[in-house]
Amino acid sequence: MRIRATVAAVSGALALSALAVPASQAAQPDDLRSTVGQLKGLVQDHAAGPSAKRQALAANANTPAVITKAVVNGGKPIVVSATGSKKVSLSITASDNSGIAAAVGVLWTGKNLDDPNSNGFNQNEELATCKAVNATTSTCTGTFTLTAKQLRNIDATNWNVLVIAAGYDDEDITIKESVSKVKVQREAKLTVNAAPEPVKKGGTITITGSLTRADWDKNKYVGFGTQSVVLQFRKKSSTAYTNVKGVKSSSTGALKTTVKASEDGYYRWNYLGIASTAPVAVAGDYIDVK
Repeated sequence: MRIRATVAAVSGALALSALAVPASQAAQPDDLRSTVGQLKGLVQDHAAGPSAKRQALAANANTPAVITKAVVNGGKPIVVSATGSKKVSLSITASDNSGIAAAVGVLWTGKNLDDPNSNGFNQNEELATCKAVNATTSTCTGTFTLTAKQLRNIDATNWNVLVIAAGYDDEDITIKESVSKVKVQREAKLTVNAAPEPVKKGGTITITGSLTRADWDKNKYVGFGTQSVVLQFRKKSSTAYTNVKGVKSSSTGALKTTVKASEDGYYRWNYLGIASTAPVAVAGDYIDVK
């Protein structure tokens, strides 16, 4: 969901619904900053609610929560297809001398929270689920769902993980706009065909294929040109591929090269990826050498 334009569009509890306001009746926030403000209010309300534990910990007031860690998708890049969605995990580590009462995360990219061109996704849940590690520290978990139709090609970059947390003392709400970063990438696809089949030993094998990647602006896969792709071979009796040669994709993403037939095995293309586009390797195409 692009927070600026469609706060109530993504499945799961979002900023407005988390505040118990029907999305169809609520005014949508103008930008990320407004969304974060609403989430801050939700965390504060939760931390200030009636609780015997809060009363017992009243003596520990006046210390802000400390957010030490936030990991999205286990620290791995988030790869999103041309038309689908990707659900990923969020893990927050925070502490307060009164214990952690509530925490929530926002995934965002852009110059800053006030930039109208920034983009972001709320957690699917109202708040993260917090479990105490000890008397002061908790690990809080949740999920994000990134949807291709709410992404733009310029969003294939590093995203910030914003976290809001509060202790049971409810004295200070801590907001950390970039606890960590996670890479969001466009999915790439490869095809391969090795011919003729079968082929005489010493004959010429032609290996073709194509490299495409997700275009979030058009919501389809498009040819990915002038990219370095490696042709690899695996012997029939082996489980490991070895590099044969490097090839550049054409302006339309087409791949083509030739090799001499030596033994039975599998040929495949392997693309190592770039910052904006994920790596991919296609399943091998078998060649029977007579």
